[in-house]
Parts: sequence; C-alpha cells; structure tokens
Amino acid sequence: MEIIELPIHLDDTTLDSRYRLVVIGAQRARQLMEGARASEHTKYAKATTVALEEYLMGELRFVTGKDARLAQREARRKREELMRRRALLEREEEISAEIKKDLSVYIDASAKRAAELPGPT
Repeated sequence: MEIIELPIHLDDTTLDSRYRLVVIGAQRARQLMEGARASEHTKYAKATTVALEEYLMGELRFVTGKDARLAQREARRKREELMRRRALLEREEEISAEIKKDLSVYIDASAKRAAELPGPT
C-alpha cells in the first residue's frame, strides 16, 4: 500500500480516531527531525511520511489514557533528574577549576622560594 494514496484505511482496533494518527505521526515526525533514527527499510525522505509508514507497518508503540499520563510523569522525572545531574557536574567542574587555580598559585610561590634559597655548596 502506498502511503501517498488517499484515503488511508486504518485498522480500527488500534486507533480510536484519525486524529490520534495525526498526533502520533506529528510526534514521531518531530523526533525524526530532531535526529531520531528512522526504520532502515523506508523509501521515503520526508519525516511525516516516514512516521506514517512506521505506524502502518506496526513499528511504533504508543500509549493512551492513564498509561500515557504515567509515561509523561516518568519522562518528566527522568528529564529533571538528568538536568539536576548536569548542574551538579557543571558545579563540580567550576569548583575543580577554582581549586586548580588556587593550587597553581601555591605551586608557583613555592617554586620561586625554592629558586631563591641558596643551594648546597
């Protein structure tokens, strides 16, 4: 079946409306445009057409209702945890740079003092 042909006949057991297909296709197309990998056997170039083809071939998984809300909460929690970890890493890098800067001052000062001390004769 060519995707370009209209109307697209859908299996009513998986979708409750055509609008859900539009939402699923739009979300997957956005993922593809942001760099997600498309299925390897697609012959289409446009992200929206690839997304529709992936759905029609049964390669996309989606959740609705309560499961969708739980998945959104979990994704939000993971995203917040990732942001928190990134902030901690950045702060650790800043502290590390400050310590290195402070230590370099002491090392330079001790090297100067060692150069000024008279050596054994």
